[in-house]
Amino acid sequence: MYLVVIGWLYVVLMMAVAEASNTTGTVLGAIVTFFLYGLLPVALVVYLMRTPQRRKEIKAREAAEDQARRAAASETAVPPHSVQPDAGGHAACAAQLDSVATVRKEP
Repeated sequence: MYLVVIGWLYVVLMMAVAEASNTTGTVLGAIVTFFLYGLLPVALVVYLMRTPQRRKEIKAREAAEDQARRAAASETAVPPHSVQPDAGGHAACAAQLDSVATVRKEP
């Protein structure tokens, strides 16, 4: 694929050189020719041709992240037999009796 890209850029470069060196041509016209016939279409074609490869790379990266996340979760997980249930019948967070009352403005 890259050989075709290099070949096409060479052809477009020669077209631009021919336009710049022609008596009726200009350097600005050569630059526009190189960009409009060369770089922009080649960039689009390369982007579209690499789409399947990018998808594979994204899936591989996501799989590696998922595997790392699972490994980290399994290392930090507490075994179920070591967790003691709450044997009391009270709420987990009861009201404190010795707390400080809020300060209010005098009317």
